[in-house]
Amino acid sequence: MTEDTIKRRARGLDRAFDILDFLKEIGQPLRPNDIANGIGSPKSTVYELVASLLERRILEPVGKDGHVYLGRQLYFLGQAHLRHFDLSREADHALQEIVSQTRETAQMCLLNGRKYTVALMKEGERHFRISSDIGENAPIPWTASGRLLLAHFSDQQISDLIDPDDFILPDGERLPMETFLAEIRQAGIDGFFSFDSVADTFTHCFAAPVKDPQGVAICTLCIVAPRADAKNNYNDYRRVLIESANSLARRINE
Repeated sequence: MTEDTIKRRARGLDRAFDILDFLKEIGQPLRPNDIANGIGSPKSTVYELVASLLERRILEPVGKDGHVYLGRQLYFLGQAHLRHFDLSREADHALQEIVSQTRETAQMCLLNGRKYTVALMKEGERHFRISSDIGENAPIPWTASGRLLLAHFSDQQISDLIDPDDFILPDGERLPMETFLAEIRQAGIDGFFSFDSVADTFTHCFAAPVKDPQGVAICTLCIVAPRADAKNNYNDYRRVLIESANSLARRINE
């Protein structure tokens, strides 16, 4: 296999993942023509890749108008991943324990490329409900977890990773890079970060890192609570979260 062939196949693989990521973000079936426009790829390339993904059941046809969407083969691949991914199983138990001790919503969060995502969530044992979609990407600077997940990065790596537009907060204000970097460094020292959510006006977010043996945060555990409850129970929530994150790290690193 020539070097040109290898590079061409690698580019095709990148485009295939662009198709899957775009469909996940849009959340509904689309025609290949619409996918091509959405990802900025030649229509002929997208049609060829869609045909290949349909053949492998990574995509499935929807309706009679040529729409396609994520296929059931992805579900089976995901289930196979979960059966052999100790972190997901152990984190599920950790989240349930956090909920039982605090009654608040608990989450496990990860980096997903240049974004942040909620990978697992357990609803709190109260009438108040947190609206958050598992797997939905969000700008890293908008999150408490982002300060911890980037703590092992250099300043230059952080600058290169994050899209400049992601520093524009929901209220239209821009978070200064200097402020963000200072918060990352302090969070790395403290092993904890919390703040009033920038995505809404009524929740406070707590985050603690789950570290690998080298001290790198592979994920975070989080509590999302109404601001009044977070203020009244701040020390207890902080303690429960840090203890849970450290316990989870010990279990998965054994």
